[in-house]
Amino acid sequence: MGIDSQAVKDYGKSIGFTKVGIAQAVSGQESQRLEAWLQQGYHGTMDWMANPKRQDITQMLPGVRSVISVALNYYTPYQHQPDRAKISRYGWGRDYHKILGKKLSALTTWLKSQTNCEARSYVDTAPIMEKAWAERGGIGWIGKHSNLITKDYGSWIFLGEVLTTLELTPDRPHTQHCGSCTRCLDACPTQAIVAPFVVDARKCIAYHTIENRSENLPTAIASKLNNWVAGCDICQDVCPWNQKFPQVTEVEEFSPFPYNLNPKLEELIELSEAEWDQRFTGSALRRIKLKQWHRNALAAIS
Repeated sequence: MGIDSQAVKDYGKSIGFTKVGIAQAVSGQESQRLEAWLQQGYHGTMDWMANPKRQDITQMLPGVRSVISVALNYYTPYQHQPDRAKISRYGWGRDYHKILGKKLSALTTWLKSQTNCEARSYVDTAPIMEKAWAERGGIGWIGKHSNLITKDYGSWIFLGEVLTTLELTPDRPHTQHCGSCTRCLDACPTQAIVAPFVVDARKCIAYHTIENRSENLPTAIASKLNNWVAGCDICQDVCPWNQKFPQVTEVEEFSPFPYNLNPKLEELIELSEAEWDQRFTGSALRRIKLKQWHRNALAAIS
C-alpha cells in the first residue's frame, strides 16, 4: 500500500495540525548559515546547538528521504498588563511538547500502517533545524526576527517534524515577505537582532530569562526587562503579520492557566518550591527553575 504527499497532508490536518509541508531530506544552505552563527558565538551557553547532527539531517534517521513539517497555531486573544509580570505566549497554557507530541505520534503511526517506511517524530527536543525545514516545506518563511512567519497565522505557531524513509513529493519552499520592514529590529530593547535574520542569544531577553542559569542577569539585560520574566514576545508583538492576521487557536489546552497570565511580580519573588511544582506541572515553563523565577522577578522589579 502506498500514499502520496497530499494524503499525508490531509491526514495531518484531519488530526488537528494547522499546516503540513514536505521537504526533501537533503541539507542545504541552512547548514552553512548555522555554522557561521555558531562561529560568532551567538548561541551563548546553548552548546547543544553545535551538535553536528543539526547540520546533517541524514544522521537523524538512516535512509531518510523526506521531512514532514507541521505547524500548530497557539494564539489566544489575551494581552499583557503593564504593571504585571510578562510571560511569553508560548508558555501560557499546556506544554506544547505534549500536545504536538501526541499528534505527531498519531501521524507517525499512520504513516507506518500505510507503508513499510521508517518514521520518527520530534518536537523541539532534537538537533533539527525546524524553522529551516518548515520554510523549505512551504509552511512559512523565517522572518528578520528569526521566527517562522505564516501568511495565515503570523508567527504564533509551534513546529514539529516527522522524518521518514518514504519518498514524497516536496513542496515549493516559501518565499520571503518581510520586505523592507524593520519593526522587530527597531523594537528589540537590547538590540539582540544584530542584523536581519540574525539573533545574538547573548543579548536576548528570552534567552536570559529561560536558558541563563547564572545567579544574576547581566546588567544590560536586567535593566531592560520591562517586566518580562519568562521569555519575550516583543519582536513578535510588533510584527505586522502578527498584528493583522492572528487567528485564535482551536486547541483549548493552549488557553492560559490563570496564574500564567499577568501574575504579580511580588508573587513570583515569593514563590515556594511547592507552588512552583504545582503551577508548572504540565507546562513548558517548568524549564525555568525556581531560582530563575526569583532572579527574573527581582531583576524586573528593581
